[in-house]
Amino acid sequence: MAEHVNAELFRRGYAAFGAGDLDTVRSLTADDVVWHNPGNNRLSGDYVGIEATIGFFLKLFEESGGTFKLEVHDILANDDHAVALVTASASRGDASFSSRAAHIVHIRDGKLTESWFFGEDQAAADAFWG
Repeated sequence: MAEHVNAELFRRGYAAFGAGDLDTVRSLTADDVVWHNPGNNRLSGDYVGIEATIGFFLKLFEESGGTFKLEVHDILANDDHAVALVTASASRGDASFSSRAAHIVHIRDGKLTESWFFGEDQAAADAFWG
């Protein structure tokens, strides 16, 4: 059985992100995307628009010395939403971070329009990202 088209889109986005191909990520994301990053750290907040969102991704790479990665375990989707079950990890000096998470997105007209990331250990994420 073939994957839902939105699961395929989300999977392509994750593959591009993992390869550092932010041009492909940009092409799969709406110009007016709203990216909600949880927690109480310097990267927490809502990033509105594609430029702010790409800037957020670049900060993730920069703050982790390029070690930030997302390992996809599964992706589920329907006509309006997709959910990725992932493990997020990063390291910096002697500090490291790893947490399982659910990443939930809205998709409209073949583009990701809104995103929420729910990690199992927000306190550890906040401590790492400071």
